[in-house]
Amino acid sequence: MGMIFTGQVALVTGAAAGIGRATALAFAAEGLKVLVVDLDSAGGEGTVAQIRDAGGQAQFLRCNVTREVEVQQMVEQAVATYGRIDYAFNNAGIEIEDSKLAEGTEAQFDAIIGVNVKGVWLCMKYQLPVMLAQGGGAIVNTASVAGLGAAPKMSIYAASKHAVIGLTKSAAIEYAKKHIRVNAICPAVIDTDMFRRAYEADPRKADFAAAMHPVGRIGTVAEIASAVLYLCSDGASFTTGQALAVDGGATAI
Repeated sequence: MGMIFTGQVALVTGAAAGIGRATALAFAAEGLKVLVVDLDSAGGEGTVAQIRDAGGQAQFLRCNVTREVEVQQMVEQAVATYGRIDYAFNNAGIEIEDSKLAEGTEAQFDAIIGVNVKGVWLCMKYQLPVMLAQGGGAIVNTASVAGLGAAPKMSIYAASKHAVIGLTKSAAIEYAKKHIRVNAICPAVIDTDMFRRAYEADPRKADFAAAMHPVGRIGTVAEIASAVLYLCSDGASFTTGQALAVDGGATAI
């Protein structure tokens, strides 16, 4: 069946840069109307500008996904703008730790769990009723290979991504008979601005990251976007409740 979309509208959080921006652009390239959501207004508007420059349709919605009232208003604005939400990619997330578990702080824990877990929960809480009312839809949440195993010096982040997979699987079962599919995407190390900032000071770390993947390199945002679009497309119509690793073979070792 391939990349066939019967829906017309996609919503992407964390769409100001990186994987979110690449996925928003990919949805637009398939002819979908895209709702670009982020806390970073400049970056989000930049994504919208790229879509429009390519002839697509997009609108920017500013939202802090940790605040329920803002998420509710964001979803209401999305429906007011395009009338529906056929596909939602809940991608907003943060990664702010580099220490062993006992060295972490309460502030780090609250921030990471707030964005990565509460943010996904809130987005689905308000997206699902819209999809129920319109008769169906597809949701993809951003987890990580850190949600499939251990992540030394990133224990809180790993816990948050395990939680995202738990939310994904539970929602998938709850709404399976309502024509709503819910899956998670689990990237390994991907070439994003976040990755470059983390490794630019020490090129050896970049080499180590590449060696983590049996394919011998890190992934690209386009490769993750392609996987997200597949999970939303009619080609994945029998796929729900899955945590898809897009990791260059890292979790197969």
